[in-house]
Amino acid sequence: MGQTFVEKIFGAPVGSIVFKKPDLVLSHDNTVSIAKTFAKMGGERVFDPVQLVNILDHNAPPTTAKLANDYAAIREFVTVQGVEKFHDAGEGICHQLMSDYARPGMIIVGSDSHTCTSGAFNAFAAGIDRTETAGIWQRGETWFRVPETIKITLRGALKKPVAAKDVALWIMGMIGSAGANYMAIEYHGDGVATLSMAERMTLANLASEMGAKNAVFPPDSVLADFLGGEIENGVWADPDARYAREIELNLAEIFPVVAAPHHVDNIKSIADVAGIPIQQGLIGTCTNGRLEDLKIAADIVRGKKVAPGFRLLIGPASRKVFLQAMRDGYIETLVEAGANILAPSCGPCLGTGQGIPADGENVLSTANRNFKGRMGNKNANLYLASPATVAASALTGVITDPRAVAGTEVYPYRQKQSGMVDIRADDDRRINGVWAYQDADNLNTDQMFAGNLTYTVASSDPEKIVPHLFAGFDESFAARVQPGDVMICGDNFGCGSSREHPSVGLAHAGVKAVIVKSVSRIFFRSAINQGLPIIVLPEAVAAYRPGEPVSVDLAAGIVTVGGKEFRFAPLPPKLMEILDARGLVNWIVASDK
Repeated sequence: MGQTFVEKIFGAPVGSIVFKKPDLVLSHDNTVSIAKTFAKMGGERVFDPVQLVNILDHNAPPTTAKLANDYAAIREFVTVQGVEKFHDAGEGICHQLMSDYARPGMIIVGSDSHTCTSGAFNAFAAGIDRTETAGIWQRGETWFRVPETIKITLRGALKKPVAAKDVALWIMGMIGSAGANYMAIEYHGDGVATLSMAERMTLANLASEMGAKNAVFPPDSVLADFLGGEIENGVWADPDARYAREIELNLAEIFPVVAAPHHVDNIKSIADVAGIPIQQGLIGTCTNGRLEDLKIAADIVRGKKVAPGFRLLIGPASRKVFLQAMRDGYIETLVEAGANILAPSCGPCLGTGQGIPADGENVLSTANRNFKGRMGNKNANLYLASPATVAASALTGVITDPRAVAGTEVYPYRQKQSGMVDIRADDDRRINGVWAYQDADNLNTDQMFAGNLTYTVASSDPEKIVPHLFAGFDESFAARVQPGDVMICGDNFGCGSSREHPSVGLAHAGVKAVIVKSVSRIFFRSAINQGLPIIVLPEAVAAYRPGEPVSVDLAAGIVTVGGKEFRFAPLPPKLMEILDARGLVNWIVASDK
């Protein structure tokens, strides 16, 4: 039997746990928090400064004195540690700049969930959390579970202005935001050759929103042309590799779609949402801020004006992209149409910079997430779309099919329920020490800990995290959670960003265990690193009834719900050691003595 890409990269079959030294370890503004955790581990000099890539982008340029001081501390850190792969504020978004470093056959990890973007370059690339990043700084390696793989075969070619973003959202609608949880994605087929590197980066980037560990493209002639030479270390799956699932798409049949509020897999055709008023549009981010994206937008708005009252924001993904777009006239065209040009930064996407929408406003964005509160205001509504759709809608002021820019016919809006539940302040979900959230699927990290607090409350300061826990979901949680509490949760728990604040806060609050139907890959790793047990046991979740006692025996692998036992496989010994030590930091400190 042949091997998949990840089986070849790790030299082990699916399900194996292997320890490897990554070729590159990415961090960004969170470097300041990672450095504090590194120091707690006893770290003085990083294991291998050549591994490290550090890019200041999430709050670039800094919007507060605290963030400016953080940036100053990071500059000092990389100088002292001899980190040469450093990019200061304004140079660009980390996942765009990784195109300078990612190469075929590499193993890349990063303290950001969209590290998977580098899979476009035939590298294994996956997101991890801050604590695990500090551990790699200390020891040079980390553990990987070899995932199962989904094979997606692309046939034919896209009919422009249909874009790679439409393809990614289309797939999301097919499999759901947890459809590739803890899995790898391989892109195959003759359609791959029709996709540019920018389009491949978009598809690889959005693998994170499908729950995937990584996504990867073959080492073909398109990649070779981009790299300017022959590919020497390319890795690809064998023809007879075994896959967990296979999907085939005809690119010519894809049409423009959007992700409607408030979840990434709430996919609608343009016909379903056309005519909905939009007050703000964003073209940029690590998903769609590349030169091709700006050209598409400029071509659509050339010689026209954005609709009265509409705010069109443009965020080039890097300074290099910005400069080339100026030389090619795209920036001039966009500005003449009424657009505002922002610095290369993650701020608008995260809600930590410019472009925060007002209450009740609808935003159409090329970003990768539309969770409630994602752009800094939980009372706004976020739609995700391609640059072409955003540009076309900017001209009309309503969601518009880019294939017919002049069309403004209004269609009925039919919103699919995403499975998310909002908990009212008077809806008591804690009984007998059990928090009952079993009907809340896709409970994401933005709801657990708001994105705009990520860089004002350090992940190394759990006392300050706890008061904000679950504020976007259950306002009673932070004030009432107690040591020893157990949480019962639904599918895809912890989806979203790689921020470790929720797991740090839950562990510090003394939550004994979180029992889930399924869990986001990065959140699972983050929880283990903080000493917080996550138990995937859907039958126990289904069996729970409000008021029933729940007990957890980690060593025996038993959860008891209302007197009925449910068994689960205990974690591997090393991971159990981390839990027993109450987190990776304590485990490393103890094992280094």
